[in-house]
Amino acid sequence: MPNFAAALKQEIVRLARKEVKAHIATTRRAATQNRREIATLKRQIRLLERRMAALQAQTVRTGETQMPTKTAEPRRFSIRSVKAQRRRLKLSAEQFGKLIGVTAQAIYNWEQGKARPRKSQFESLVAIRALGRREALTRLA
Repeated sequence: MPNFAAALKQEIVRLARKEVKAHIATTRRAATQNRREIATLKRQIRLLERRMAALQAQTVRTGETQMPTKTAEPRRFSIRSVKAQRRRLKLSAEQFGKLIGVTAQAIYNWEQGKARPRKSQFESLVAIRALGRREALTRLA
């Protein structure tokens, strides 16, 4: 009987090891995948931190110490907006350019999407949104 008991015990140990090994294999694969993802995320964090440092250095160089605050009115450049303003005021590209302080060619390029206004030009463009035709003509005269 001792051989039967020993054989039974060995078989139980073998089956138990097999079960444990199956569970450990899935856990091991999950842990490996998690380590890969963590490494990828760490690389992304380092890259973003470098970019952030570069942007901060750039803002220090340009003299901007604070982040720009949002205004109550959202201001975005739109090709259709430039065309609509010029049509509303019934001005030629040359007249509209003089009103803003740019050339007629710049107006054409903005309207066709070939160029975008600089910050100062954009501020002038936003400022004349509230102008009427008469006021625009008096400013041109």
